[in-house]
Amino acid sequence: METLRTPDERFANLPGYAFAPHYLELPAGDGSLLRMHYVDEGPPAGRVLLFLHGEPTWSYLYRKMIPHFTAAGYRSVAPDLIGFGRSDKPVERAAYSYANHVGWLAALLAQLDLHGVVMVGQDWGGLLGLRLVAEHPERFAGFVAANTFLPTGDEPANEAFERWRAASQRMSPFSAGYILSRTCTPPVAAEVAAAYDAPFPDERYLAGAREFPMLVPTRPDDPASEANRAAWKALEQFEKPVLCAFSDGDPVTRGGERAIAKRVPGARGISHPTIAGASHFLQEDRPDELAEAILTFLREAGL
Repeated sequence: METLRTPDERFANLPGYAFAPHYLELPAGDGSLLRMHYVDEGPPAGRVLLFLHGEPTWSYLYRKMIPHFTAAGYRSVAPDLIGFGRSDKPVERAAYSYANHVGWLAALLAQLDLHGVVMVGQDWGGLLGLRLVAEHPERFAGFVAANTFLPTGDEPANEAFERWRAASQRMSPFSAGYILSRTCTPPVAAEVAAAYDAPFPDERYLAGAREFPMLVPTRPDDPASEANRAAWKALEQFEKPVLCAFSDGDPVTRGGERAIAKRVPGARGISHPTIAGASHFLQEDRPDELAEAILTFLREAGL
């Protein structure tokens, strides 16, 4: 498998991101190995919070939140998905299947031997994280869903998502920083936009970012549909604590919290906050409010 690795100097002196890098090697599926980067902050013996980013961001998205949890005694693990951040980037878009991404994250759980985990997933971080919880419930103590969903393709995608998917394929150049600057409330500063672009020196590095929107199941016979239906069945038996923390300004995932709160037993009896004044990237817009909502949930759930 042909892969690219973003030069380290692209990540030097990024605003607000001084975390030490950590790496592990994952099987690529063809006998080769892929290097995955992850942030690992806080006491090693602390409860593990697994922060999963989505499209087209990387662990930089959680830079303002992680210190809240470190101060409270939690261990924060925030990987860069394969194709993003400091992780390796296969060149061929075909490498970025939904199943491959789930498998790479499952390998991270196994290699780090993580148990009692609380998953925090936004955007694709939730599409992948919910599958992880469903397929490996013994490793999880609960989860937080933030502006995400678990589609099966049995219902049509909404218009906002369809617009985004079309735009993601024709955008030239594709710029994560531009997307954040146009989406966030208020728009991110120029140096922050540049940090989101840091993993992608040129178009060759963008195969994962280009492919992710095309992997969302939007028809019943999508390659991931059956696995996601099975995941829903497992989640409908998941009784450990669940929090939905969605923003009030995301047209793509709006309403996703209702399905989770209704179908997952662990979400019942929980106060699910709405993060006001935030866009799709609520970790960037309202990091303190989201962190406090999660900390309140953890305290009340005894986690």
